[in-house]
Amino acid sequence: MNARPKKVSDRRKAPMPNKRFLWIWVPVLVTVTALIIAANVALVVGGGWVASQLGSGTYTFTNSEESEGWDTEYYTADFATIDDVDAAAKELVEEIAAGGIVLAKNDGAALPLASARRVTMLGRAAADPVFGGAGSGSVDTRSAVTARGGLEGAGFEINEEVYTAIEAFAAENRRGHIEMDNPEASSYTIGELPVAQYEALQGSFQDFADAGIVFIGRPGGEGGDLTRDMAGWDENAVDGQHQLELNQDERDLIELAKSSFDTVVVVVNASTTMELGDLQDDAGVDAILLAGSPGASGFSALGGILAGDVNPSGRTADVWAADFTKDPTYANFGDFIYNNIEASFPVSAVERATSNATLTSDAPFVNYAEGIYIGYRYYETAAAEGFIDYDDAVVYPFGHGLSYTDFAWRVVSSEAGAVDGAISVEVEVTNTGAVAGRDVVELYYSAPYTPGGIEKAEVVLGAFAKTDMIEPGASETLTLEFAVEDMASYDHLENRAYVLEAGDYEISLRTDSHTLADGVEPIAYTVDETVVYSGDNHRSTDLTEVTNQFDGVSEQFAAAPQDGKVVSMSRADFAGTFPTAPSEDQYVAGDAIVAGFAPWDHEAAADEFDGDKPATGKGSDLTLIDMRGLAKDDPQWAELLDSLTVSEMSDLLLNGAYQTAGIGSIAKPQTLEPDGPAGFSSFINSSINGVAYPSQFLIAQTWDVDLGTEMGRMLGNEALHKGINGWYAPAANLHRSPFGGRNFEYYSEDPLLSGKLLTAVANGVGEKGVYTMLKHFALNEQETNRVNNGIATWATEQTIRELYLKPFEMAVKDITMDVSYIAGEDGTRADTTIGAAGIMSSFNRIGTTWAGGSEALMHNVLRDEWGFQGFAISDFNLYPYMNPNQGISAGTDLTLTFQPSKSFVDTKSAKAVTDIRNATHNILYTVANSNAMNGLAPGATVDYTPPSWVYIQYAATVVLGALVLLGAFLVWRRVRRHSTAG
Repeated sequence: MNARPKKVSDRRKAPMPNKRFLWIWVPVLVTVTALIIAANVALVVGGGWVASQLGSGTYTFTNSEESEGWDTEYYTADFATIDDVDAAAKELVEEIAAGGIVLAKNDGAALPLASARRVTMLGRAAADPVFGGAGSGSVDTRSAVTARGGLEGAGFEINEEVYTAIEAFAAENRRGHIEMDNPEASSYTIGELPVAQYEALQGSFQDFADAGIVFIGRPGGEGGDLTRDMAGWDENAVDGQHQLELNQDERDLIELAKSSFDTVVVVVNASTTMELGDLQDDAGVDAILLAGSPGASGFSALGGILAGDVNPSGRTADVWAADFTKDPTYANFGDFIYNNIEASFPVSAVERATSNATLTSDAPFVNYAEGIYIGYRYYETAAAEGFIDYDDAVVYPFGHGLSYTDFAWRVVSSEAGAVDGAISVEVEVTNTGAVAGRDVVELYYSAPYTPGGIEKAEVVLGAFAKTDMIEPGASETLTLEFAVEDMASYDHLENRAYVLEAGDYEISLRTDSHTLADGVEPIAYTVDETVVYSGDNHRSTDLTEVTNQFDGVSEQFAAAPQDGKVVSMSRADFAGTFPTAPSEDQYVAGDAIVAGFAPWDHEAAADEFDGDKPATGKGSDLTLIDMRGLAKDDPQWAELLDSLTVSEMSDLLLNGAYQTAGIGSIAKPQTLEPDGPAGFSSFINSSINGVAYPSQFLIAQTWDVDLGTEMGRMLGNEALHKGINGWYAPAANLHRSPFGGRNFEYYSEDPLLSGKLLTAVANGVGEKGVYTMLKHFALNEQETNRVNNGIATWATEQTIRELYLKPFEMAVKDITMDVSYIAGEDGTRADTTIGAAGIMSSFNRIGTTWAGGSEALMHNVLRDEWGFQGFAISDFNLYPYMNPNQGISAGTDLTLTFQPSKSFVDTKSAKAVTDIRNATHNILYTVANSNAMNGLAPGATVDYTPPSWVYIQYAATVVLGALVLLGAFLVWRRVRRHSTAG
């Protein structure tokens, strides 16, 4: 068959015209080129975040031949392996819980359940317990001992049918949670199993009737507070019913337990106080245990306490009030926004994308109108003044706790020194009961008060001590001591200084803040003449004169109603000055407040600076290890700092998320600094996560400084095995309100108890060369609006200093780290000591000034008055009001952020370079004297190997760049040929 002739349409198509061809391919090549450039710029700008996810490379350090054989292991672990550390840590966690769980009620000696071993566990928290809190204080509890496991480990048999039903309900009905900084996404459902669903299970009660053990749980979390109105998410709630009282399902459950079991025990699994007056007064509830959030193995201690194998010795670290709505903090806790401040900080798309928060530029505020009268300071004082009936207002006093045995106290000796001396009391504690136990001795002072004068609480904790285990009939003598000057009050109105007023002081031994010890008379102490600690006559622990630093904050308060002012509560007239919610005129910010919310003016600061620009980039043979052990003002520091470039220093200061960056030119290693006041934890590297310790709330209930030291020491051992150098903890804010979402990671309402325990923990971990970042400095007592443009926190300077700065002050003055270093050319070692090495500023404002940018707070108080020489880091800086230049100007050295947009707006002026240099000095001084120097000797050199992702970046860039060039060549050739052919 002959082929069909081709038609014209079958011939080769004409080639695409050049113009059309270029319209297609030029945009493609340009787009790919732009993407390559953008990706590389993003990896450079956001390199800190990428490195946190994929690694930041390795620094290889090599010691010189001359130092071969020198001992450069400045810190050594006490355990051979991390598994050994973990095993010992879990034993310690159990010991902490055993010492911290409070036996709050024990009618008829219902506990221990010595012979009662078949029990029914009731309540959601029995199968879904609260081990800790959410947010940066969270820890890994997947392998933790459960509540059931703790009881079974102590020999109890558990009602399986009931437990399985609770477990299934909890799995299907998840407990509400706090979504960090996003209240609209948060849920707070208590989620208790309704009593109606127990009806089919009641037949099993009779076989496990030795006791009904009811678990009541409440979670907490960073970024949100506990709700004060459950209406809308609890179908049985009435308006104003809050989360820290029992809801109807829980009340029904208690009634079911009372009608079903002869012995009813309530376990409160919460790290904040709750309203328990009804349970305390209920004769059908035999015992109440305050178990906090017990961490990895704390429930084993709970089982031991129930069984009688452990004698509880915990004491409350807060007053447990009967009605939280009558607390003086209640009206001024929550969401308050000025209504006349326009947005000062535009929120960028990057900031929205990198934050969980609902970012706005509102201007929130909170008034600490109660002044110094929080917690037991209020309830004891109000009772003394006849303003409240103490028995009606308080369920458990501060420092309350029962035991399975009894103790008697006897004052062996007391010494009351001069005003520049100390008050010391020796107390013999005798176990007069039948079982071994531990006791806590509490020493309080009462200062003379003049109505209209300096505000003073009726009683204030001055010292405390906890015994070792005392056998029946045996005794132990404790010494309690505090400085006379510690009884001084801060007078911000007249003397602008601490003042020890003349008059009669009373020193009393108490079993709690309200109860005088039986048979022990108070000690009288008289101050003949008022002592004003001003000028050179400052307190012995201060480096310089202490005087007002926060006048602009105190000025917000008045003794009586005035337009726009906050009435400060006074002991002279509790009824007339009791705090109320902000009045309408207080929502209208005055001119000074409006101006205070404006962005920091770096140009004005640079113009006002009177100093020369320091040298940079000069080069030096010195490296960081050469600085170890040197005083901070040693001349060699200047030479080292002169050698650094502004770029090197800026890279260090702006990349502070859980690390300090390495600097190759001075052989500075990169450090590792995880989060977690309840043990090491990390959002970005789960391998760092360690054993879950109890919440700080429960640690405080131990009243045991030695246990705090042991916790720190154990974490130090963990740190050495994991290469950890710093720790974002302990947290030292106070429990101003029981509704504070982060109360679980703060110790107490009392600054002394908080300060003693956090200092002990920090000193323990410091033994292994780990520096602690004490947080959150300062007045960070609520989560609501914490990052909403920075909440303006208003308090009098007396309140600020006596309460909220006090734990930090104690820590800065009392933390020490021993530093061993190479001192001789032959490798001989010497030893020195440094003080507290790290602190974290807070999100909030002090008045209208961001805390991290407050020179009064971060420099004048912290460094000048207290003598802090370490470095300060911001809280997580994702927010526009937290200006890095303002931070380093005030004394916040390192920026905690992954956000690419966080950078210095000024790196050239004399002020900016001076600030950058000073901040770098603070960081390098701390790192040089930490365990980051383990293995390094003077003269060490360093080689840097980038991480694999950098090589992939380079390779991908080269390959894609080559393809773009090839594509461009092919396009050019095709266009040229087609043009020639045409």
